Amino acid sequence: MSTAFQPARAGAAAVLSAAAIISALPSAAPANAVACNDIEVVFARGTSELPGIGRVGQAFVGDLATRVGNRSVGAYGVNYPASFDFLTAADGANDASAHIQNVVNNCPNTKLVLGGYSQGAAVMDILTSVPFPAIGFTNPLPPNVPDRIAAVAVFGNPTARIGLPLTVSPVYGTKAIDLCNLGDPVCSDGNSVPAHRSYGPDGLTSQAAAFVAGLL
Repeated sequence: MSTAFQPARAGAAAVLSAAAIISALPSAAPANAVACNDIEVVFARGTSELPGIGRVGQAFVGDLATRVGNRSVGAYGVNYPASFDFLTAADGANDASAHIQNVVNNCPNTKLVLGGYSQGAAVMDILTSVPFPAIGFTNPLPPNVPDRIAAVAVFGNPTARIGLPLTVSPVYGTKAIDLCNLGDPVCSDGNSVPAHRSYGPDGLTSQAAAFVAGLL
């Protein structure tokens, strides 16, 4: 479901397989109606987080809302298992695509922001990098949709570890920020699990929010 935040008031084959990188870490149907906010953040939570946008998503949306003046900010939590069955990241990409298309079709003035953390970043990798149905991904974004996506922000992205951060995307690269903490084993060759879990308190959600706000 989409939650409104008022200001203060994420090679196709490589993308589809990269989510498995996070398996080494220990565990820690969109509605037909859509609210037309000025800004709509579509965020996919990390593995084993409760449904919604997750703690990193909450921090990011909160930081963004303080930077966009009086514009309304909606937050949609991608509906997918976020389990250790990483192939279900495709389910998240399908759900996110459906919600994005719903917003595009019904809210002509809404600016879309995509985001994800950890496995949720892999969801965004699939959504933004795979333009055809493949391995459970059945709902690619139509060709006109990227023009409606203002920015993409991901944290602890598995494809960054194999040299494919979203910043190299030919479609989204200039409007993407792909953040990886030093030592994070999901997005780098590090081995610090705490580094993977510290997005938000470390200030990177604020950095991402500042980047995104500059594109809105």
